Amino acid sequence: MSALQPAGGTNSPRDTPRPADGSPRPADDHDGWRLFRGDGERREVPLPEPPPWRRFDRPKAPPADRVDPASRPYLIGPDEADVVNAALHLRRPLLVTGVPGTGKSSLAHAVAHEMALGRVLQWPVNSRSALQDALYQYDAVGRLREAGLRRDGDGKEPDIGQYIRLGPLGNALIPRERPRVLLIDELDKGDVDLPNDLLTVFEEGEFAIPELARLPDGDVPVYVQTDDPGAPAPVTHGRVRCREFPVVIITSNGEREFPPAFLRRCVRLELPAPDEQRLRDIVAAHLGPHALDGVDDLLQQFLDRRASGELATDQLLNAVFLRKGGVDLDADSFLRAVLHRLGGAV
Repeated sequence: MSALQPAGGTNSPRDTPRPADGSPRPADDHDGWRLFRGDGERREVPLPEPPPWRRFDRPKAPPADRVDPASRPYLIGPDEADVVNAALHLRRPLLVTGVPGTGKSSLAHAVAHEMALGRVLQWPVNSRSALQDALYQYDAVGRLREAGLRRDGDGKEPDIGQYIRLGPLGNALIPRERPRVLLIDELDKGDVDLPNDLLTVFEEGEFAIPELARLPDGDVPVYVQTDDPGAPAPVTHGRVRCREFPVVIITSNGEREFPPAFLRRCVRLELPAPDEQRLRDIVAAHLGPHALDGVDDLLQQFLDRRASGELATDQLLNAVFLRKGGVDLDADSFLRAVLHRLGGAV
């Protein structure tokens, strides 16, 4: 059987004649799992159901008081869970490290789900990320343009709050009865000074918006925009100060070390690669207990390949999903395409 042949199926790519009007030919019933055939022929191929973790037919931004209904199940060991609980009790940021694919980012969603803390606020860090962007942005140009238009109309000054939008960190510091979860993803990709820039905000639990602090009547709240749809936040005296420190989860792939002063203010969690039993539990949680039937060979090959290089758990989930969809993953060349080492040659 070839590497790309569906288990128990046949492959005859041109046995269905092209319609006389040149329209796409219908897909053959016995085409198996193949959507793309590489033969230049057009076919109307119905798309199968995607993996549960690759569904996007859900609201892009659910309300702040609700968790994403498509939250993926997440399993963590008791020792690791105790470290998470320590960070929660101490109201300290949790710095999560580990090889790719161990579930560092997913941990934030799991905490929000289990503690009913609403939608996770996310700050994906890159080399251009700055603290200012994570706190708030002020559209001075937009406000100036609107002011010019209004002088020609009703003459009213535009509300400054319409032109200030809180970033993910600023949104997390809005005073609430229950905290929000903030995911600062891959902080090690940011500027070398970014961790130290965060220290003051983490220690004080507040920040200033100078554009609002300069207003003459500081007792009157100004409602600024947030990334929670339809939920502006009141700011008085130009300061945002949290009531409960947010649940801050910071991930790092270990590309560089952080300053000692930053590390001292974080609780550190190293996520280990899941063992065989944990992998079985993860597969069952994502794809159902039936998904474990007949995949012992895939699991063993995953463990063997992981021992000689980095592999992510979701690569195993991809392999099991394809196997359960009728794809023959026994051929080594195809299996290597799914279970390839991360950051290295396959």
